[in-house]
Amino acid sequence: QVQPVESGGGLVQPGGSLRLSCAPSGNIFDIKEMGWYRQAPGKQRELVADINTGGRTNYAASVKGRFTISRDSAKNTVYLQMNSLKPEDTAVYYCHIDRIWGPPSWGQGTQVTVSS
Repeated sequence: QVQPVESGGGLVQPGGSLRLSCAPSGNIFDIKEMGWYRQAPGKQRELVADINTGGRTNYAASVKGRFTISRDSAKNTVYLQMNSLKPEDTAVYYCHIDRIWGPPSWGQGTQVTVSS
């Protein structure tokens, strides 16, 4: 099964920036939507942002104005630019791919830690 592969996580100080990337592990041609979710210790997984094939974006209220999701359709790659990071943004970030015909899938996750 084709799975999303994330990269770009790490440790950053409060106020800093990181960019996450995600691309499927194989060729798929029916991507409907790609998105980022996150899960902090002891909390449920929550939507951060998603983007569909038409370019429509959707953001969690907590990240609006700080995070930007974008997509390179030719590369089937989605990016999450995270600016003005806060300690409460610390979580494992997961990429999600929703497809028209194939099954949806989750990546393994990438750790983002915001700490001084």
